[in-house]
Amino acid sequence: MLIDSHAHLDSPRFSADLEQVLLRAAQGGLTGVLAIGIGEGPSEMGQALEVVRRFQGTPEIPLLWASAGIYPHATHLADTSVLESLDALLAEPEVIACGEIGLDYYHEGTPHDLQARVFCQQMEIAAHRRRPILIHCRPAENDDVCWRDLLNMLHVNWAQTNLGGILHCFSGTLDHARQAMEMGFLISFAGQLTYPRLQPLREVAAQLPLERLLVETDSPYLAPMPLRGQRNEPAFVAHTAALLAQIHGCTFEEIGQITAENFGRLFGLAPAVGD
Repeated sequence: MLIDSHAHLDSPRFSADLEQVLLRAAQGGLTGVLAIGIGEGPSEMGQALEVVRRFQGTPEIPLLWASAGIYPHATHLADTSVLESLDALLAEPEVIACGEIGLDYYHEGTPHDLQARVFCQQMEIAAHRRRPILIHCRPAENDDVCWRDLLNMLHVNWAQTNLGGILHCFSGTLDHARQAMEMGFLISFAGQLTYPRLQPLREVAAQLPLERLLVETDSPYLAPMPLRGQRNEPAFVAHTAALLAQIHGCTFEEIGQITAENFGRLFGLAPAVGD
């Protein structure tokens, strides 16, 4: 079992060959993919659900689930109607998570206070719909403010829900991971775990308990080594899983099984992921 916990299957970069991409994923051993519903803006939040429904019941491809959320730098578009649309999407049974949502201080654009306000609004909607959240946190270089703000907001607005979530494409410190795990979060590693210069991230991964780990592609972005520079796709999650297995001294099959079980447990899909 191997699950890609974060893939942008509705990306235009997959529009010409998405079925073939999913077939390759299944041939590579994947049993499931979480399709992220942020699109190119809030008006496209439902596209991931459309992808899931398009391939629902197709035996040759992995199981698919969807999320829905408003990306930090799209929060200036989050009026009442957009928030109502998010609430409606999270009510759909195939939409198992709210996200990716959070804070981004790396890129210039949406003011931080506006990102924070809409982040809180989305957490409120997710709590109402009993959906875990998928967290995007990207700090400015050499600055811990984004992580500090995000973890504080999770402590205040989310921890008491006991719904947990995923720190997607994790790039933080061991302390950031530990604080999040105390609030029920899983830590998901993407292709950058394989990049030679990110030895500190591998050292963090080595210290995290296996029962809190996930793997993802964030495709079509962040292709792992040795495929860096190519369009990423779910099948490539095997490279990240293999390295994570090496880091933890277990087999590829074991890391696949463990991370799939972690995913199933978070979303209430255990013991048989896909139920």
